[in-house]
Amino acid sequence: MLGTKKVETSTQSFKITNKKRKITSRLIAPWLFMAPAILIVLIFVAVPAVTGLGLSFFKYDGINPPNFTGLKNYAYLLNDELFLKSILVTVYYVVGSLIPAVAISLAIAIVLNKKWFPFKNIIRATYFLPTIVSMVAVAFVWKWLFNPQFGPVNEWLSSLGFPNQQFFGDPLLAMPMLIIIGVWKAIGFNMVIYLAGLQGIDKSYYEAAEIDGASSLQQFWFITWPLLIPTTFFVVTMGVIGGFQIFDQIFIITGGGPAQSTYAIVFYIYQKAFEELTFGYSSSLSMILFIIILVITLIQYKYMGKVQY
Repeated sequence: MLGTKKVETSTQSFKITNKKRKITSRLIAPWLFMAPAILIVLIFVAVPAVTGLGLSFFKYDGINPPNFTGLKNYAYLLNDELFLKSILVTVYYVVGSLIPAVAISLAIAIVLNKKWFPFKNIIRATYFLPTIVSMVAVAFVWKWLFNPQFGPVNEWLSSLGFPNQQFFGDPLLAMPMLIIIGVWKAIGFNMVIYLAGLQGIDKSYYEAAEIDGASSLQQFWFITWPLLIPTTFFVVTMGVIGGFQIFDQIFIITGGGPAQSTYAIVFYIYQKAFEELTFGYSSSLSMILFIIILVITLIQYKYMGKVQY
């Protein structure tokens, strides 16, 4: 009897120990899988962000030791006309590219979501291709296409009897051209997101609307659009964040010109940091850009993200 009790006790303790091990492994396993991503975020996002925040209170040129200046960098940028101009240029790009990108991608998604539309999958893949292409490669291609001397577009215009256009060399056309590039590249990503949102809408809503005699426009306005507001919130938020960070195409195509018509805030930060070597001031500019994006995102969340249907 005593031996049997010892066996039962040891069996129970083994089961308890085994259960504890399983619970511990279940708790630890997710963190082990997330560890590489967390490490990358810490090294390449969190640490540089904290370093930039600290550096914004110093005068530092990358050569001499940092000199603490307090809030002087932030006080200076309030009177920096070029900073204010770069903000206006960036806002112009964001507003100019966001509205057509959302509208066009939603229209394409609605059409491609129809069962009767032929070759849907091929067209979806074609529209999505620009999203996965490097912006550097895209910028070089567009720069060649609209070259004022030997670009194919100007040759085509000349064959039709039109004079050559400067495009990226014209202060009035440079930013609209950059907006066209941004819209063209963003359509594919937005379209896929809208397609996912459209396929998540219950078809019974449309069946009930058809029974009530609602037109296609009424179905879109009273069913599709309200139910896509959470999707639109995501698309708009990503578009605003990406728009305020425009840099590659400006650096490659226009260099901030002509006449500073494409002088966006990130390009200004780059020049201050790596051309003028004012790393402290450029860090303060980066912090202001972060605050602007954060405030706009919070405003969007307040008026769009909490909408329930």
